[in-house]
Amino acid sequence: MARKHTFKEWLIAVRPWSFPASIMPLVTLFYLFWLGYDVRWGYGIWALLNMILFHCAGNTWSDWFDFRKKVDADDTFGAKTITSGMFTPKEIRNLSFCILVVAAAGGMALMLMTGLPLLWIGLCGLVCAMLYPPLKYAAAGDLVILLAFSIIPAAGTSYVAAGHVDWSVLWVAIPVGLITVAILHINNLRDIATDRRAGISTIAMRLGGRVSLVVYGFEIIFPFLWVFSCVLGHIFPWWTLLVFLSAFPALLNVRTAMRYRREGMQAIVSLDEKTAQLQVMFSLSFSLAFLLAGLLR
Repeated sequence: MARKHTFKEWLIAVRPWSFPASIMPLVTLFYLFWLGYDVRWGYGIWALLNMILFHCAGNTWSDWFDFRKKVDADDTFGAKTITSGMFTPKEIRNLSFCILVVAAAGGMALMLMTGLPLLWIGLCGLVCAMLYPPLKYAAAGDLVILLAFSIIPAAGTSYVAAGHVDWSVLWVAIPVGLITVAILHINNLRDIATDRRAGISTIAMRLGGRVSLVVYGFEIIFPFLWVFSCVLGHIFPWWTLLVFLSAFPALLNVRTAMRYRREGMQAIVSLDEKTAQLQVMFSLSFSLAFLLAGLLR
């Protein structure tokens, strides 16, 4: 007989620390506000909440898939909801399906209110979520994450909030998306040994430790250079330099990553969570900058 689980355990199962990766719709909304659109805030917030639900479904689906393929074991880092015995594989799989049904229903309702194009955008996101585990095993996980947590949600939020896809949202999608990819990349760097044992292949494995550190540093630092360049090119308002408030923790993360050369994976055990925290700081300051620029123009 399956034991009852507490709310805290269910919360642990969906990995709430990773939710900052779903912040793209919020940044997009404030960017559209600065552009002068009559933003449909209700639809935009709905899109944000729905993305978090899809994220929960993707997290649990990935955990079940990783356990089934023996990628996750007792000695692996990261999610231990199944390997620790907290949940059975069937419980995590069923949880994923239940959240996915709720998210799909929410997406369909939003589509009925905004228009059919949202269906195709949503289907692209769904495909990314469901195919992420096998694609990650084939060294395509970083690309999937960039699509699923940056480009697709930026386009979808633009459609529901502004009435059409304004492709200039890619200017904000790129820097935010790179930090999100960095969360996955440092996770994969930490897991190189156990992933190799499981017989899968990630970008971090193919590049090796030293090059992967350079890639992580690029994914963390380049977003700041991107924003600065866009300010100089009059693409972003000067207010967006507020993102540099998060430059110090970004540099600390890169410094922590460099310890990997001397100390190995133990040095970066919690760096994925710290990168998610950086995402919060960067994206909220980015959003605040567009809000202030929109209000004071």
